[in-house]
Amino acid sequence: MPRLQNKYSQAGNVNPAWLLLVIVWVGLLGFAAVNRQNLQDTWQLRGYQAPAEVAALADQDTMTPYARKVFDVNHPSILAKNIFSNSCPNNGGEQTIVLGCYHGGQNGIFLLQVSDPRLSGVQQVTAAHEMLHGAYDRLSSKERKRVDALLNDYYQHDLHDQRILNTIAAYKKSEPHDVTNEMHSVFGTEVADLPPGLESYYKQYFTDRSRVTGYAAAYQAEFSSRQAAVTQDDAQLKALKAQIDDLEANLRSEQADITDRQTSLANLRSNGDTTSYNAAVPGYNQLVSQYNRQVESLKAMVDQYNQLVAARNETAGEIDSLVKDLTASASTIQ
Repeated sequence: MPRLQNKYSQAGNVNPAWLLLVIVWVGLLGFAAVNRQNLQDTWQLRGYQAPAEVAALADQDTMTPYARKVFDVNHPSILAKNIFSNSCPNNGGEQTIVLGCYHGGQNGIFLLQVSDPRLSGVQQVTAAHEMLHGAYDRLSSKERKRVDALLNDYYQHDLHDQRILNTIAAYKKSEPHDVTNEMHSVFGTEVADLPPGLESYYKQYFTDRSRVTGYAAAYQAEFSSRQAAVTQDDAQLKALKAQIDDLEANLRSEQADITDRQTSLANLRSNGDTTSYNAAVPGYNQLVSQYNRQVESLKAMVDQYNQLVAARNETAGEIDSLVKDLTASASTIQ
């Protein structure tokens, strides 16, 4: 009797070559999934050589190798003012002391070219700030949640710098959905002392973060010191103006008194009352001398006022000059 072949056992046999191919493909897909970002970075960086001025910014900011990769993947460009606004309309929405923008999804970092030596540091701070936007984009959901908690805890309990508080308030109005992202860049580049958790986190981006915050402080001081001087001058001018007004009012009163006494003396003389006239002359002369001394004091005070106005306006002009170096249009201090 002929034997029957077991179709089921035949159907269950798997070709070893096919199985190996499947395993290899699954492995490759798994590797690609796990290393997706690295593969994208490798593709983005193929044939890329950072320009010398861009590499110098990374050096000056003490960027770590990982931070440099995040920076370079975005092919940073330093742009002249006349073309900067095309890449960064409205300065990319930035509200802080940086002049640049980051295009999400690792699609570019653009920095404003600044040559004014008084603003040395602005490009360094901007480069670090925008690099941190790129880094924030790369955080895993779990890590971002942890970092966001650290940032918000610092903001809510330990941040006391009014300028930084004002900056975050401005971001809440202009970019309400990206406030924590902006905190991530602002705190990392502009706040010198952070809680241990944040300090430890930022070490993956900077070997010496104080270099970056030092640039920020120096750059900001160019504005804040001049603004403080203008504010102080305005207060002095207000006080001087009040003194000048009081002295002018007093002189008007004394001038009226002198006029009255002149009339009285003229009447005494015309009436031939020499005794009374002679008796009144010393008092009149004393009043005139006092009036003249106060006129001299008024002249000196007015000179002081005018000199202070000139100094104040010169300082305000310096601020306007700095602003013009950084923006297409400048707003003047009134």
